Amino acid sequence: MDTGFAAELLAVAREEARRGLASGGVPVGAALFSSDGTLLGRGHNRRVQDDDASTHAETAAFRAAGRRATYRDTIMVTTLSPCWYCSGLVRQFGIPQVVIGEARTFSGGHDWLAEHGVGITVLDDDECVALMTGFVSAHPELWFEDIGRD
Repeated sequence: MDTGFAAELLAVAREEARRGLASGGVPVGAALFSSDGTLLGRGHNRRVQDDDASTHAETAAFRAAGRRATYRDTIMVTTLSPCWYCSGLVRQFGIPQVVIGEARTFSGGHDWLAEHGVGITVLDDDECVALMTGFVSAHPELWFEDIGRD
């Protein structure tokens, strides 16, 4: 995938991550786009705000996009490498492309997705890294809860 196009899409997810942080949550944002760049849905991690362990950024964006007959013409964009739960969502619905802001803080299931034919673009975006490293440093207990580690 063209990295310039991917970076444009990532801007929406980064905005969502900042919204999540500002509302007291984990700063992970995501957006689902059509392959031509039309925004279908956006969201951020709301586990803390909603007291719901399943409200990850990718699931929030997916839900906001609404029901579609197929997802084979979509791109999932997320500020952080998707966890196994969100990677499963990508596989279950056949989303063919995932753009990832960063995978330094957390490397989820994106290698597994690539092994199964999903196009992966990791941008290693400095702002995404700064959002997560700052959050992990300030709130390690929430971070470890979010990734399912004690």
